[in-house]
Amino acid sequence: MLKLFYTPGTCSLASHIALAEAGASYEAHRVDFSRAEQTKPEYLAINPKGRVPALVTDRGTMTETPAILTYIAQSFPDARLAPLDDPFEFARLQSFLSYLCSTVHVAHAHSRRGARWADDAASHEAMKAKVPQNMADCFALIEGTMFAGPFAMGETYTIADPYLFTVASWLESDGVDPAQFPKILDHRNRMAERPAVARVLDVVRA
Repeated sequence: MLKLFYTPGTCSLASHIALAEAGASYEAHRVDFSRAEQTKPEYLAINPKGRVPALVTDRGTMTETPAILTYIAQSFPDARLAPLDDPFEFARLQSFLSYLCSTVHVAHAHSRRGARWADDAASHEAMKAKVPQNMADCFALIEGTMFAGPFAMGETYTIADPYLFTVASWLESDGVDPAQFPKILDHRNRMAERPAVARVLDVVRA
């Protein structure tokens, strides 16, 4: 059985939702960051990166959100979470996932993980101060040029939707008013009403 290691408030929510949407049989294991469980030998044996998510499969452990989401879509093709038979559309989906991972998530991380990039406290504060503008700029681009509607990639729900929902849930904590982005806010609200999303949120918030 698949085992997902997750932490509330992190990007692991996207993989969690995708598993639920796919109808996968899996176990969800919480990694408590407040107890630094991600740094313990037990977890590092699962994911040496010391981060979430990690998805344990019968062939080994998968890490990194775009890779896990793609693995879920390919492993459960009947769920139709990705355009697997269209190389161009599949690449376009990967482009969306990559932007959320490499740009938006990194912009968000500067408010909490400044030590990854600098040692002095002044640099950390400078990074935090820039986060609202950087995140707003990212979502302005998504709203204006990337979001097709009604779902991220267009008419069909894909693995980009739980990832966008997850990242968009960070806006308020990053000092950004989501009302600036009506398409994204509407998407976030509709996502929260999906049965699979609601079930996962109940688990994560428990």
